[in-house]
Amino acid sequence: MEESVSELLELENEEALLDEMMIRYGQSILELVYSYVHNQSVVEDLTQEIFVKCYKALHTYQRDAKFKTWLWRIAINHCKDYLKSWYHRKVWMTEKMASFTGPATQNVEQDILNKESEEVLAHAVLRLPVKYREVIYLYYFEELSIKEIEAIIDVKINTIKTRLKRAKELLKVELEGC
Repeated sequence: MEESVSELLELENEEALLDEMMIRYGQSILELVYSYVHNQSVVEDLTQEIFVKCYKALHTYQRDAKFKTWLWRIAINHCKDYLKSWYHRKVWMTEKMASFTGPATQNVEQDILNKESEEVLAHAVLRLPVKYREVIYLYYFEELSIKEIEAIIDVKINTIKTRLKRAKELLKVELEGC
């Protein structure tokens, strides 16, 4: 997908460019944003804002980094700005977490047990402080390397490793209590 980014950037029709960005990266950005804000309606608004922000900032994209890394960095910074905003701190959030589940299998009992386990883990991850939650999400759910995470969140590799270790310890304590 990354090798066709230059094709994406060559699109002359602004609307087609924005549509193609959303098609290619929309779901992953939506999931990333959800890992920060935990509210589906806010997630959708923030995701739209992120794509508009990226579109307006395309002229600043330097091809020395992967396009996805550049896009994710904008998304993460936008989420952090939202979390610091007055709106987020003062407005009561009532929407419950939506569950992201995989494909169904033949064994209904196993599906129910798997779903419960996934929900328990997802709730535990979402209760982590942001600095731990983001590295867990990027490393385990998005399967990014520590080097890629370093580029996205602009934190040194050793700090990322420490945060991963600490997050796993916190999750272990949390899950043992369940």
